[in-house]
Amino acid sequence: MKNLSTKESILQAKNAKALKWADLAEAAGLSREFVCSACLGMNHLDSARAEALVAILGLDPEVAAELQRSPNKSWSPAVPTDPLIYRWYELVGVYGETIKELINEEFGDGIMSAIDFTMKIEREQDPNGDRVRVVLSGKFLPYKSW
Repeated sequence: MKNLSTKESILQAKNAKALKWADLAEAAGLSREFVCSACLGMNHLDSARAEALVAILGLDPEVAAELQRSPNKSWSPAVPTDPLIYRWYELVGVYGETIKELINEEFGDGIMSAIDFTMKIEREQDPNGDRVRVVLSGKFLPYKSW
């Protein structure tokens, strides 16, 4: 797996070993949402957690070193074409101003942090078809006057 990116190496090993994100999260001692994000290159892990992840995946120590680097959190400004990701853009496009208005009405002028943040993704049983429950929790950061 020498010529693969860290992300590709992790995904290949995860699939080859038929592991789930929950398995990797348990090995790292973190939530599956955070571990998935780190493995996809949008967060980093400390040494012990990165080494635990590499051990369960059977990957080289270089992958653990890469997982410990501060990531470049960037993405293409174009709207993605993957249907699931595109629907998140649609959700923000349709409800973004509503979310902003309701947060500002409740908390004042400010933002919800994506740094001091948690996320949980769950299956919700429904007789009309299972639903996806996403809980986002971010610290409110008021804008300062100076």
